[in-house]
Amino acid sequence: MSDTTDTGPMRAADGTPLKKSLARALRRQKLRALALIAPLLFFVLVTFVVPIADMLFRSVENQIVSDTLPHTVRLLSSWDSSTGEAPDEPVYAALAVDFQAAAEEKNHTKLGTRLNYENPGLSSMFRKTGRGADDIGKASAKRLTELDPAWKDGATWAALLGSDDWLANMAEWSKDDGRQPRFSARAEATSALPLTSDVYTAFARVVRTEDKKSAVETKPWPVLYTALEQDLATASPEALAAVGGPSAGLLQAAGAAVPGFEPISYKQAFVDMDKGWGEVDSWQTIQSYAARYTPGYFLNAVDLEKSPDGIQQRPEQQQIYLMLFWRTIWMSMLITFCCLLLGYPVAWILANLRASTANVLMILVLLPFWTSLLVRTSAWKVMLQQQGVINDILVWLGLVDDASRLVLINNQFGTIVAMTHILLPFMILPLYSVMKTIPPSYLRAAKSLGATNWTAFWRVYFPQSVPGIGAGSILCYILAIGYYITPELVGGTQGVFISNRIAFHISSSLNWGLAAALGTILLGAVLLLYYVYDKIVGIDNVKLG
Repeated sequence: MSDTTDTGPMRAADGTPLKKSLARALRRQKLRALALIAPLLFFVLVTFVVPIADMLFRSVENQIVSDTLPHTVRLLSSWDSSTGEAPDEPVYAALAVDFQAAAEEKNHTKLGTRLNYENPGLSSMFRKTGRGADDIGKASAKRLTELDPAWKDGATWAALLGSDDWLANMAEWSKDDGRQPRFSARAEATSALPLTSDVYTAFARVVRTEDKKSAVETKPWPVLYTALEQDLATASPEALAAVGGPSAGLLQAAGAAVPGFEPISYKQAFVDMDKGWGEVDSWQTIQSYAARYTPGYFLNAVDLEKSPDGIQQRPEQQQIYLMLFWRTIWMSMLITFCCLLLGYPVAWILANLRASTANVLMILVLLPFWTSLLVRTSAWKVMLQQQGVINDILVWLGLVDDASRLVLINNQFGTIVAMTHILLPFMILPLYSVMKTIPPSYLRAAKSLGATNWTAFWRVYFPQSVPGIGAGSILCYILAIGYYITPELVGGTQGVFISNRIAFHISSSLNWGLAAALGTILLGAVLLLYYVYDKIVGIDNVKLG
């Protein structure tokens, strides 16, 4: 009788190989688990990961310069600032086009604000220039419209620069149809008139966004005349002849006449609007920060600056950030130590009292959580000021002379006292939860073996409470290093943290790039200290009970 035993793979009840069936079941379990935690993952992604990624991007992002002055930046890249002279006329000619277009889109003030962070005074220069930049374009407009009044009409420019498909779509469009058709340029016009085509594309985009009139009906920007004059002065007759469309004849006539126009001194026009345009420092700042990504914010965050001569220290009176970083780190450590010094005995008493008594006292520990942070900080302002409760008591006791009251607020002492009070519960609770798990019999056993009270505490009890110390210290330190409300209210000029400057740049100066760089460095410092703590103490030893 032959052996007919099946030596193939084991199978499930439905005939599927058991290995495959188990893998499928495991995959289903993983998908179900993922579906359960998906809302939490999404919440963490939106509220934590995305903001941090955005902060990291803003700390190096610098696209506003190259996006607002694209033609100027391109020509400025070959300028040698070491000559001590302002750029040549072609750079000013490009600036005339870029600046007028930026002023029409209201972007010149944003650029001025950005560059003002690096060179104070540029913001006012950009604003002042924005009020008179159109005069350059109006001068060109006057000369072209004298050749032919048709240049005043928006339809002329649309026919010259828009593609046939776009013109057909615009002819059929009405306001009832909704958004205007997206502009598309005539290919041969883009090749022959690059500056004019770029400006008209921006013009059509703005008109389409405002949605009041079509680009065909809207009065052209003055900068279009400046751009057209510059293009016609350099374009070859063959390139102009290749441009078709209804406005081709006008273009040919203008192309023949423009080379005979008296050249405009764009440099003199800008210097007349503001003498800063003739100064080398202004152009050096634009050139230094023309790249789309810059280390400038991080350099400023560590009291350095980027200059034509390389990276160098900022003026002494502007060096504040490194000092604030060191102050934030060491004061946070000191506050954490004060919380540990005050919280450890309290947690020990709570852990060794009867449960009924400990629960009553625990309410006192938790009571601050039921009071607003602002109220608690304001209470310390009342307590610590020179005419406050503490000074009054000291004067009444005769410990302090009335004329020499202690200065306890608007300094580092005020910040340490107020923040220690606020963060103390965050130290007591982890310590209490860990101490509650330490059996009292361990101390009794140590004493029965001849240990003194101090030896029993230090050799037996304290090592078992270290996990609670670690948890409370990390919690207090992380909270302290990012606080800004309490230091702002009671710290004055000597007790503020780096977080106060971050808040200032976000809400007041609107220098979000510098704020992002400061926040990134602070985050890096926290992660570094966390790494050091893990190596010395071990994060696995941190427990909450």
